[in-house]
Amino acid sequence: MPYEVTATRKRPQTFAELVGQEFVAATLTSAIRQGAIAHAYLFAGPRGVGKTSVARLLAKALNCEKGPTDTPCGTCPACRDIARGAALDVIEIDGASNTSVNDVREIRDEVLFAPQQGRYKVYIIDEVHMLSNSAFNALLKTIEEPPPYVVFVFATTEVHKVPATIRSRCQQYNFRLISTAEIRDKLREAATELGVQAEDKALTWIAKAATGSMRDAYTLLDQVVSFSGGSVTLEAIREKLGVLGIDELNAFIRPIAAGEASAVLEQADAILARGVSIEQFTVDLTGYFRDLLFIRTGVTRDTLLGYAAADFEPTAVGRWTPQQLEKAVELLLAFYRGIRFSLNPRFELELALSRLARLDDLVSPAELRDAIAELRAGTAPGARSAAASTPRPQFVHSEKPPAAPAAVPPAPSATAAAAAKAEVPVVEKSAPAAKAAASAPPEATDAPVAPASTATAAVAVDPRDLVAKLMEAFRREKPAVVAALEKAAATLEAGELVLSFSPRNRFHGERVLKEKDALNERLAAMAAVRARVSFVEARPETHAEDERVELLRKVFRGEVVKGEDHGPQPV
Repeated sequence: MPYEVTATRKRPQTFAELVGQEFVAATLTSAIRQGAIAHAYLFAGPRGVGKTSVARLLAKALNCEKGPTDTPCGTCPACRDIARGAALDVIEIDGASNTSVNDVREIRDEVLFAPQQGRYKVYIIDEVHMLSNSAFNALLKTIEEPPPYVVFVFATTEVHKVPATIRSRCQQYNFRLISTAEIRDKLREAATELGVQAEDKALTWIAKAATGSMRDAYTLLDQVVSFSGGSVTLEAIREKLGVLGIDELNAFIRPIAAGEASAVLEQADAILARGVSIEQFTVDLTGYFRDLLFIRTGVTRDTLLGYAAADFEPTAVGRWTPQQLEKAVELLLAFYRGIRFSLNPRFELELALSRLARLDDLVSPAELRDAIAELRAGTAPGARSAAASTPRPQFVHSEKPPAAPAAVPPAPSATAAAAAKAEVPVVEKSAPAAKAAASAPPEATDAPVAPASTATAAVAVDPRDLVAKLMEAFRREKPAVVAALEKAAATLEAGELVLSFSPRNRFHGERVLKEKDALNERLAAMAAVRARVSFVEARPETHAEDERVELLRKVFRGEVVKGEDHGPQPV
């Protein structure tokens, strides 16, 4: 008896044997029992999931001697001929090699003749999306109103390439990918029939490598059985097919977790020297990081991971954040996509591995935001604790010009400065007084302090000093705020630092408004005051015109000369 591959030998012969397509099987069997046979079907789905097999099952169900029936006998001449592909009334056409209008014309002429043996003449056109537009147009009328004994079954892996005029004339069934668990069960059944001992890990690896295709899984099983010597093991697969096992991947991931770039590159060289291709190495490493990401998020099913969660390197599990693992997978995927355009794939692989060794340096935007917030809150000693224990000052926005500040005495003496440490209230200083205090020598600034009450003494605070301290605090973190503060006129009014901006500098004032929280935190730590931004009202338009004239004078370095009005001039 000639050898028969597993994919052909295990082709389903009844709807009950169909794997992973329960919806398709249930719908077709119900339609056959009710006698609701459509004249055209469109089977769409990935490769190797059973589209052609279901088309043959449908032909057997329609032409079986006991039918039409949803359970064909499989023993009558019609069923046996259809299973062998030798039935005269079941015509299988390869759409990839019969794409012209003439091929469709032959079909259109043949449908006029009744079936020779069975009840129905079934046309199975595989890869129907390969037909030309002219061929599709020539087929429209035939599939819309065929003779009652003709049934069309179209199969395609790219349904989006089938014209809408064809899809609208067919009942469409979407085939799905088969799960890894279902494929593994069928592989175990096939291995038992072949008399081969197979490890569960090896069958799981084959099922996962098939990516949802039953035919691919059977083909890979035949290949593995041919060199396994009657025992299918994951170790044999790793050695013969040039893939990396979990032990090798664990050994490779250890120096990455330790950040040892030199050890990573040396191990990569040893792996490639054993004949493992760069593509396969990248695929295995990407799958490993993807599994680490799944474990980090709580996924532990071995059918989804490919290996048991306990098999992964303990130092790697939980070593990185989900964001870092996502970045690692993204890095490897980008490298794999660029292999065919690379000058030297090995150089780019080594560059990618060197970046993986620095995976700890990768910071997500969320982590960066939290770190900046912590730095802002903890700049001044005790600022965070003070903010947590005392109410946060409110940031006030005023469109009116600030009122004239109240006059205050000059700067305090050393005795008053010592009293300032005892949390005495702050008395504001007017702008003229502040300028005088700034220009006077230190010994001239000592003066009696006006008492604010019978129990406390007032301390004068220079608003310019507060602004200077704010600018120094934000010089590295927020240079834009520093530039905006330079445009502000600062005064103290009723315990508030009033920052006034002219209409020309309104943009800078808006920039300061956006940083209200940070400003108030710094001010609370400096002098227990809060800030208020004020925008000076715009001057009349004539002043704006004078400013423009003055700007032109400065640019052109000239003088403004008022000319005489001579009235309208002729054009």
